[in-house]
Amino acid sequence: MTKLSKAVHDYVALRRALGFKMIEVSHSLTDFVKFASRERASCITVDLAVRWAKLSPSVQPSRWATRLRIVRQFAEYLSTIDSRTEIPPRDLLLGKYQRKPPYLYDDGEIRQLLAEAWRMRSPTGLRAWTYATLLGLLTVTGMRLGETLALDRSDVDLVEGVLSVRRTKCRKERLVPVHETTRLALLRYARVRDRVHRHPKTDAFFLAESGLRLHHGSVRENFVRLSRSIGIRTRVGRFGHGPRLHDLRHRLAVTTLMRWYRSGVDVERRLPVLSTYLGHTKVTDTYWYLQAIPELLRLALSRVEKGAER
Repeated sequence: MTKLSKAVHDYVALRRALGFKMIEVSHSLTDFVKFASRERASCITVDLAVRWAKLSPSVQPSRWATRLRIVRQFAEYLSTIDSRTEIPPRDLLLGKYQRKPPYLYDDGEIRQLLAEAWRMRSPTGLRAWTYATLLGLLTVTGMRLGETLALDRSDVDLVEGVLSVRRTKCRKERLVPVHETTRLALLRYARVRDRVHRHPKTDAFFLAESGLRLHHGSVRENFVRLSRSIGIRTRVGRFGHGPRLHDLRHRLAVTTLMRWYRSGVDVERRLPVLSTYLGHTKVTDTYWYLQAIPELLRLALSRVEKGAER
């Protein structure tokens, strides 16, 4: 282990002890250390940090800024240990993040995706059960992938059909009630999982073939394979281009709002309910869908116009 990699290890451990998840930061700094090793650099310089931050020319400039921010924060910590460390200026790389327009899976694509998941092979047969159930849960609840993978057995009430979401993006715990059909699907999965792994190595609700908690990276890679196999994702590069897992969350939000508008309910009053269900910290985060989806915007404007005519 090099001095730089050990410093990363200590830095991540310290921040986690303070309550930070550090998932993206850990992956990014590990990659940065590899880059530094290839460049034969033993300390952080501004030039080194900027070149690493801009390694991916295809991403938004905001991503470059994020990568540089991660290194800058680490450099601030490292400067107290290694005086050779250069701290990149805060405004060196600027970029405003632009949210990608959501991809709205249609019902046929969801059925194809789940059918392909059920065809996944594995020595115990658990992989198909795990991915079909996981994708189904993401579809009907709109939960974030990280929230779903973080579920422990004690978080899933298979009697009442309520999920306790504790490890959230914004540290805002919430309860997610699910439909009876979803409760039964989770119950069936739990029974199969427990037959395969009678002595689990983790408290995780969703298990990999190994009996350990599913890893974000593995789930995303398997999702890419599934979506490519049904033709909704390109085969260019490692991951290609096409719908993301996160778009299942967008689908739940948009279809719910459309159903409310079409049924004539008071969307303004119900919006905080959807916002809470999705785990948004602000209702304005849920309002974003009105400007991101043209059909939703038309429905909202139509409701306003009808109200003005009365």
